[in-house]
Amino acid sequence: MGVMFNHDKIDFNVEKFDLYHWVLKENIWNTDCKVPSDIGVGLRRTDTKEPLSIVAEAYEPVQYKPIVNNVEQSIYKSGMDRTDAVFETNVFDNGARLELRAKFPAHQMQIAQGDTVIPEFVFRTSHNRTWANNGMMGLWRGFCWNTLVSGDKLAYVYGRHTKNFNVQGFASKIEKAAEYIASGGLKQMKTWYNTDVSRDNIIHLFTHTLAKKTNNVSREVEPNKVMLSNLMKIFDEENRHLHGRANYEKYATRNRGTLWSAYQAATYWSSHDKDGGKQSRPSHTVIGGREDKVRKMLHSPQWMQLAA
Repeated sequence: MGVMFNHDKIDFNVEKFDLYHWVLKENIWNTDCKVPSDIGVGLRRTDTKEPLSIVAEAYEPVQYKPIVNNVEQSIYKSGMDRTDAVFETNVFDNGARLELRAKFPAHQMQIAQGDTVIPEFVFRTSHNRTWANNGMMGLWRGFCWNTLVSGDKLAYVYGRHTKNFNVQGFASKIEKAAEYIASGGLKQMKTWYNTDVSRDNIIHLFTHTLAKKTNNVSREVEPNKVMLSNLMKIFDEENRHLHGRANYEKYATRNRGTLWSAYQAATYWSSHDKDGGKQSRPSHTVIGGREDKVRKMLHSPQWMQLAA
């Protein structure tokens, strides 16, 4: 596969540790008094024991290595041409913050005469919570870290560290966006990106495909309401970030989207196995079943009708 980012810079893990404070006992200062964990715990590097942040007891740190490994695998599997590609791994505050950047000149596109855009990937995260999990893949001239761009944003992730960042789900989005750029299905995916659909269209699509169930009494098709609600939540968020004004726009106010939004919502749902699924089922079983449903959706009469 080949290494893309600088792994030496992220060759460390972080861990939580208990905090203690000074207490005066019999005119002697002691440090053996533990701070209650419900007030907070420390977060430190395991190699140097240097503290990076104070976090909540329930906070679960996401190590940098899995993020970088998954992003690299996604770019590799997408088939993107990495000729002359530039990869940056920027670590700040002794590991408290991480920024990844990549440019792919082999896929540069001319929008108009003299107007060339190079596909880029950018991602930020942190252990001290100064940066939210924030990443994008696409073709743009400018962007802000609230995920608003000037150009085409093909994939995004934005979430605070308290919102359970899913590495695999994010990597899946990046892979699909990279596939879009790396030809292959580029023509078809471009068509999906420019095919407008109403929100009601997508409710109908998901009701008869991914969230489909049959009423045993009436024998009529009806949606699995929990699954449909989860899928539409993802679809609304995709529209907000890919075709709307990102976090500058109120959630679920956009009544139109594109087939690309539906495709991204479906593939994200298929890889994000703990969303709306039985927690006790093994991940590979859930993901395999969902991926099969997505494949069938893309060949369904409902999808074909919208794509036409």
